[in-house]
Amino acid sequence: MKFRIEKSFDRDVERINDKKLLKKLRAFISTTENVDTIREISHIKKIEGYKSYFRVKIGEYRLSMDAVSEREVVFL
Repeated sequence: MKFRIEKSFDRDVERINDKKLLKKLRAFISTTENVDTIREISHIKKIEGYKSYFRVKIGEYRLSMDAVSEREVVFL
């Protein structure tokens, strides 16, 4: 699956000091890269009220994604 990263996501990640959380985040991005469709990502939930927005909980943080297509997401 292809993915893009918004500038705001990149800035937010730079502020994280927790090394365990950063490791989990890298693992999740790597997993996302290796799946074919968004439906194969585990623990993903659709955000109510939006057609293509999803979230996944990583530690105490939530990662938001916009499914541009079935095979491409944007990390928000």
